[in-house]
Amino acid sequence: MEETKPVEQLSNKERHDLNKQERLQTQEAAVRKARVKKIGLWGFGGFLVFAVIGGLIWYFATRPPTLESDIISRNGIHWHPELTITVKGEQQEIPKDIGIGAAHLPMHTHDDTGVIHLEFQGKVRKTDITLGQFFKIWGKDIRSFSVNMKMTVNGEENTEYENYIMQDKDKIELRYE
Repeated sequence: MEETKPVEQLSNKERHDLNKQERLQTQEAAVRKARVKKIGLWGFGGFLVFAVIGGLIWYFATRPPTLESDIISRNGIHWHPELTITVKGEQQEIPKDIGIGAAHLPMHTHDDTGVIHLEFQGKVRKTDITLGQFFKIWGKDIRSFSVNMKMTVNGEENTEYENYIMQDKDKIELRYE
């Protein structure tokens, strides 16, 4: 059996061969480490894809179905109700560009005339076009002007307030005292 000699006693060729062998072992270790890292990344990526797909399947399988009676249209709408807000006899301005920004929402305003644009594509649910949804997009509570509120729609008193489902050409007036 061959004994290993101290490095000082090795010939130049033996030292060269020993250095070469150490470099090969280092390279092989680096290749193994890179392979393990790559397998780990692919495994993690596969897990993420599986989790997202599984989450989507779970979401769609468990969400409650939309009742036919809750659907306004399956082909979209383009309606323009008008909103007027009066606080203690003084008409309030409805700001322009509510719902318009980085994301152009289907319920929005273009100017300060009080016309609310309902421009929906595809299926439209009753909950999509409530007066409360407009106030939510605006970032206000319908009762933020005052708690003593009266509402009329097309001249008729209405007590649905934020639950009111807006229709095309509605004239909605909120009066606060």
